[in-house]
Amino acid sequence: MSDAPREDDRRSRQPGAWSRAVLALVVKEAKQLVRDPSSWIIAVFLPLMFLFLFGYGLSLDTTTLKIALVREDASREARSVAAAFERSRWFVLVPASDRAAAERLLRDQAVKAVIIVPSDFGYRTSTDIGTPRIQVLADGAEPNTANFVRAYVNAVWAGWLAATARELGASLDPPVTVSPRFWFNANAESRWFLIPGSMTVIMTLIGTLLTALVIVRELERGTLEALYATPLTRGQILLGKTIPYFVLAMLSMLMCIVAALTLFGLPLRGSPWVLGALGAAFVIPALGQGLLISSSMKTQLAAAQLGLMTGYLPAIMLSGFLFDIHSMPTWVQWITLIVPARYMNASLQTVFLAGNVWEVLVPNAVFMLLVGALFFALTWRRLVKRIA
Repeated sequence: MSDAPREDDRRSRQPGAWSRAVLALVVKEAKQLVRDPSSWIIAVFLPLMFLFLFGYGLSLDTTTLKIALVREDASREARSVAAAFERSRWFVLVPASDRAAAERLLRDQAVKAVIIVPSDFGYRTSTDIGTPRIQVLADGAEPNTANFVRAYVNAVWAGWLAATARELGASLDPPVTVSPRFWFNANAESRWFLIPGSMTVIMTLIGTLLTALVIVRELERGTLEALYATPLTRGQILLGKTIPYFVLAMLSMLMCIVAALTLFGLPLRGSPWVLGALGAAFVIPALGQGLLISSSMKTQLAAAQLGLMTGYLPAIMLSGFLFDIHSMPTWVQWITLIVPARYMNASLQTVFLAGNVWEVLVPNAVFMLLVGALFFALTWRRLVKRIA
């Protein structure tokens, strides 16, 4: 039987009684937070640990690569191109006497690539018989590293061609010169891409995991029945349970922002107020999801596991944090459309690196608020004041 009529009868007619009851429950939850060390571990220790791991331990950049260079030609041109690779800041050359030795190094993973300067390199360079060529063998077991090798080799090769063209004439000069420019991240540092994504993962973990234990913890301890016996309505219970964790999650986000700006040198090209508003918009669905889980589970262990599976894993895999969404299968891309972390990740990257781009931020924030409203509505329906 629904408890809505009983809740209406129990509401006090005194002015401000409704808000005072909510405040009393908020104070009670805040005291419980202060006394519970696990909450502080999740809210303070985990964000710092994740930031340090993602900021210092995880990088998509490759600074130097070990390569083997085999020079089968003794001409001046062959020595020149070999010197160009030796001077490159991207490569560390490992000696190799011939192709067989270089291939052994590649097979044993002692090097990531082999560059071969063929025996006719000098002849082709000094005459018009053909275009000089070098052979590059890359370790395809690591596709990301192989792509770095290709990009770095092309850069060194283009520089050597331009320098040689100035000496020998325009025949070696490429007809089109490409001058790449990276917007919003001029140095193409993966850290600037990873830190906003890691903040999304952190806020998902904090919001979902903390609140996933709120109601089920009282159920295990036997205090939920006493709470249901009070004249508090379902709305008051939800507000009283949510507000302390909302404040704690926003404090954690503030700590993450300060660490991102001071420790990792991330720029903030948008407004700090907009950044805070986005954080609040994202915390709402995270808290709502956790409360829905907590009201549906019977044990804290089950609630924590479900929170990790439905909150943390999608934030890692489906938000665009580590994996490009557009490279995923089409059906997976459709699934990402219902993951709030996807919209938070894009919003944080926009505010930090591009600024207040309202065409991106406003639709993302509206979607996150709608998802949060849906979660809280479902939780309100499940939060019937009786013990099953």
